[in-house]
Amino acid sequence: MEGSFMQEKREPLAYRMSPRTIEEFTGQEHITGKGRMLYRMIKADRITSIILYGPPGTGKTSLARIIASTTKSSFEKLNAVTAGVADIKRIISDTQNPMLNPKGKTVLFIDEIHRFNKAQQDALLPFVENGTIVMIGATTENPFFEVNKALISRSSVFMLKPLTEENISHIIKTAVADKERGLGEYNLILEDDALKYLAAVSNGDARIALNALELAAITSELGPGGIIHIDLETIEECVQKKSLTFDKSGEAHYDNISAFIKSMRGSDPDAAVFYLARALYAGEEPEFLARRIMICASEDVGMANPIALQVAVAAAQAVMMVGMPEAKLLLAHAAVMVATSPKSNSCYAAINKALHDIETKRTGEVPMHLRNAAAKGMEELGYGKGYKYAHDYPGNIVKQEFLPKEILGTVYYDPSGNGYEAKIKEWLKKYREDGT
Repeated sequence: MEGSFMQEKREPLAYRMSPRTIEEFTGQEHITGKGRMLYRMIKADRITSIILYGPPGTGKTSLARIIASTTKSSFEKLNAVTAGVADIKRIISDTQNPMLNPKGKTVLFIDEIHRFNKAQQDALLPFVENGTIVMIGATTENPFFEVNKALISRSSVFMLKPLTEENISHIIKTAVADKERGLGEYNLILEDDALKYLAAVSNGDARIALNALELAAITSELGPGGIIHIDLETIEECVQKKSLTFDKSGEAHYDNISAFIKSMRGSDPDAAVFYLARALYAGEEPEFLARRIMICASEDVGMANPIALQVAVAAAQAVMMVGMPEAKLLLAHAAVMVATSPKSNSCYAAINKALHDIETKRTGEVPMHLRNAAAKGMEELGYGKGYKYAHDYPGNIVKQEFLPKEILGTVYYDPSGNGYEAKIKEWLKKYREDGT
């Protein structure tokens, strides 16, 4: 028997397979496991205002649906992208109407709550505070940055993590076997290597896994005996490109960049290249990455290997001339150079210490012998008087004071002794001791 699998159900598979009870929920055991706080709140129908925060496809909306199906309170849903203050006022008005809502309480699910502006959040706040509205917010962005601090303080924040490959595999197998909501009514065989690949490439996002599975099923021809056979090649075509759990503007963007910089600083070229590749794969601007490498070359390598900054600057200039995809080679070159260089933050520490002194201390004026007599008559006032020209002395060094008397003897630059700074340290010690 040949043909196509054409009997698609109206709702997407990912929607149909959404768990109906907390017992059906897969993953996030740290908050939904039996005995955990969120589990107890749902089972007892004692939900207080909560914010569910985590990557896409990890169960935020599913948890809201479970609460909606189990709570005896009125349940409303808003999407922060399309909702306005008028929608909030309508829900509050209906909640306060004893004819419409005898309990006087509504559980309000707000999807993408980070997109609520200040006016919308302020309109909601008093009613969350007095318990009229039990808010369930869902967001992929860090709520501590994106949500009104007053709302945060009145809510419990639950952080959801990317699902494990085992979690995704379980969800896929359940969908294949489920005859009521999944693909169980069809004679479908998913090869083990295809299952393993799909669980890995979904990157912790159950929605991606189920969408790819459904696409593979509805586009595959029926084989002998009416079997729908899904192999690795079919799944690879349906997924196309692995999903990452961050975009170049979200919080995870900063997490990845932080890891990239700390890997270079920590002298781990493998991790540096990995986070660089992750950023490039997600569409990060190569110019931005080049700037971060230049900063790291100066801040963390500094004078321990002065060549590192030269390589980083050259790479940044070349990135602008070459562009992607070849720019990835230049960035990797510079990142590995920085990661494998000896490290010193002595220059970084020096400028910060000097700035702190300027901000907090009386640091005096530029000594008169260091000032230029730029106009006639200034020499008579002492400008430039007593200045010693270094090149007139042996070794091109002369002992004289350069700092204002108020901070005389202060050391700002203290070389680490790593790499090239070992030579600087030896030379500087001699110079500071006797100036020769």
